Amino acid sequence: MTETEAKQKIQKLSKEINQHNYNYYTLSESTISDYEFDMMLEELIRLEQEFPQFADKNSPTQRVGGEITKVFEPVKHRYPMLSLSNSYSREEIIEFENRIKKIIENSLEYVCELKYDGVAIGITYIDGNLFRAVTRGDGVQGDDITANIKTIKSIPLKLQGNDYPKEFEIRGEIFIPKNTFEKLNREREEIGEQLYANARNTASGTIKMQDSSVVAQRGLDSYLYFVLGEKLPFKTHLESIEKAKEWGFKVPTLHNNMIKCCKSIEEIVSFIDYWDKNRNQLNFEIDGVVIKVNNYQQQEELGFTAKSPKWAIAYKFKAEKVKTKLLEITYQVGRTGAITPVANLQPVFLAGTTVKRASLHNADQIEKLDIRIGDEVYVEKGGEIIPKIVGVEITQRDIFSQPTKYITHCPECNTLLLRTEGDAKHYCPNEWTCPPQVKGKIQHFISRKAMNIDGLGDETIEQLYNSGLISKSSDLYFLTAEQLLPLERMAEKSVNNMLSGIESSKNIPFERVLFAIGIRFVGETVAKKLAKHFKNMDSLAAACYEELIEADEIGEKIAHSILNFFKTENNTSEIEKLKSVGLQFSLSEQQLENSSNKLNGLTFVVSGVFSLFSRDELKNKIELNGGKVVGSISKKTNYVVAGENMGPSKLEKANELGIQIIDENQFVSML
Repeated sequence: MTETEAKQKIQKLSKEINQHNYNYYTLSESTISDYEFDMMLEELIRLEQEFPQFADKNSPTQRVGGEITKVFEPVKHRYPMLSLSNSYSREEIIEFENRIKKIIENSLEYVCELKYDGVAIGITYIDGNLFRAVTRGDGVQGDDITANIKTIKSIPLKLQGNDYPKEFEIRGEIFIPKNTFEKLNREREEIGEQLYANARNTASGTIKMQDSSVVAQRGLDSYLYFVLGEKLPFKTHLESIEKAKEWGFKVPTLHNNMIKCCKSIEEIVSFIDYWDKNRNQLNFEIDGVVIKVNNYQQQEELGFTAKSPKWAIAYKFKAEKVKTKLLEITYQVGRTGAITPVANLQPVFLAGTTVKRASLHNADQIEKLDIRIGDEVYVEKGGEIIPKIVGVEITQRDIFSQPTKYITHCPECNTLLLRTEGDAKHYCPNEWTCPPQVKGKIQHFISRKAMNIDGLGDETIEQLYNSGLISKSSDLYFLTAEQLLPLERMAEKSVNNMLSGIESSKNIPFERVLFAIGIRFVGETVAKKLAKHFKNMDSLAAACYEELIEADEIGEKIAHSILNFFKTENNTSEIEKLKSVGLQFSLSEQQLENSSNKLNGLTFVVSGVFSLFSRDELKNKIELNGGKVVGSISKKTNYVVAGENMGPSKLEKANELGIQIIDENQFVSML
């Protein structure tokens, strides 16, 4: 066979195999026997081995896997992967619509879809070829698992047609079908191995396996349901889904009632009721229904909160509830000293997992339920990671049972517990020597959203603390190879990686250092606001109450927490040590160059599509220069920065209130 003939044959086989995969895994239509398909695939593998110069990186032979991934590289999402707000009743859906109607005055149309109980994924395509697949991660960045995603036969490696955008991302869920999961467990049972607990966790573990050939054997599947990109040619969400189907994606369709357009609450509730009753007929797990505003322009007008879109909500099906026995109540100490009571239960199967523990939240909850050791209790998951107790079967209580007495002293260090007015939880005030608090502070300090120190994890912090090498975060910067090498599981390479990661963390920007030091109530977002407002740690530490509450989104509770933090000598001493080793305690020169106080006291609404900036870049510019960005127009709004396709109701509201409307060029002039 000549090279030209080989190239043509490889291209022909690839096209035919891709079409057969699409027919079988997306359309559920078998157009060729398994034997014929296997023979075609074997021929393609042989030809690619003989003529490797013609092998495509997205060849259907990639579906069998074989690539070994030692490290899954972190990738920042181009568009943050936000979560959805949850609802559990018709009333909450009505509230969702009422919030929308305050902003959107035109008629509304919703799209209802199934809420898949799988693993979120974002897949980028360039020129019709699968380019990269990234997990949700923390929503800001995830892990590159492209090699493993290529093994999933319902995900196209090359798109059909030619009217797709040059570059776009499609998101959805990866899952293990019910019958595949049952088969996996039967095989494990036959060889005497422990059974997998549930399909979702198994799918999550599978997509992060190092050997893609093992992933290929697990039978993962997908549904994709959200197209993102710049200047997409769609007016509605449903239109984008129907087009994605033409490109070869496995998507929910109107035909199988997995997606539906609804114009009223009654139609939405009807869709929810149908799938609540019929979800067990599906070959995959769902835990609710997602409701989205269909029109893209209305979505853009509604915008986002920090955590979720305002134009979508998830309705969660009622949680499963089971009865079991309460064996014991134990108490956990968190990194802030908060005490959480935990119910230790007689093991019971609930919503796909075996439950042994449930949260009791606080002393008030125990008193409210009058829960006692030996009680028969009702447990449900209700969307929480840790199940909770929702009731007690009083009729089955032992007549000699005694009311539960909440502990008075810390279970770890025996310090007398405190409970301040307005706090639901008891606290251990011994924050500097109580072991769980000390370890928790350091574990928070090294976490991904904080200092993100490579080579260090929670178990290593535990080991270093137990070895007496660290008792506070600053101790990490004084560790030496001579101290670390004698420890268990510490080889030269791992020690070098750890020390290198610690050294590199000195370049982490100020806002993340501020989050890392763990001031109570100062989360990731608040730390960014404080860093932008005060510019450096010294200014923040010197600020009085009035100056603190002037900062964006800083209220009374956060202000008092910051003041109390800097009054404590241990805290100020720790900051001085962290300063001495070179951590960033002020905004960088580059950040300062791009920032100013020119927009101080001004509130902006951003609406439309822009040519000089993306919407996020524009919002960031406003905040860096002292301005505040809000989602909706009110009397307090100073300017609306308007791009193309500005929402009509926002335009009307701005004109009605006399708010000045400027374009992006006028905004640049302001700076």
